[in-house]
Amino acid sequence: MTTLKDRIKSDITEAMKAREEAKLSTLRMVLSALQNAEVAGDEAIVLTDDQAIAVLRSEAKKRAESAQIYADAGRTDAATKERAEQAIIEAYLPAAMSDEDVAKIVAEEVANAAAAGATGGKAMGAVVKAVRERVGASADGGKIAALVKSALG
Repeated sequence: MTTLKDRIKSDITEAMKAREEAKLSTLRMVLSALQNAEVAGDEAIVLTDDQAIAVLRSEAKKRAESAQIYADAGRTDAATKERAEQAIIEAYLPAAMSDEDVAKIVAEEVANAAAAGATGGKAMGAVVKAVRERVGASADGGKIAALVKSALG
């Protein structure tokens, strides 16, 4: 079974052969971010696919934020480049769960927390954790937290 990191490495080779400069430079940055994450702690580790997806999600989010900053500053060329990099990175992420599906899971977990006697702000952490375990890497943490907060509030 090939890992996400292996897939990125083979895609780097393909991008080199096809002379796709934008894809090549983006994938090299992503690979570098993955390697940095592997050696960031007290000892070197090999990232699982879920951990690698978290790194990719972070990199995509950085590109989106940078693109917005460039667009606000009137630098459309730089914003376009950041959005292109974001699209390349997002191709390696699992399909995002729809807002409706996440909201259903949030509603179920809020009901479970209420049944256990936890309500309001006190239930927030437990509900967010339970939802994250159920949806895995297919939903953004910020979106989950916002949905839980509105459901509890």
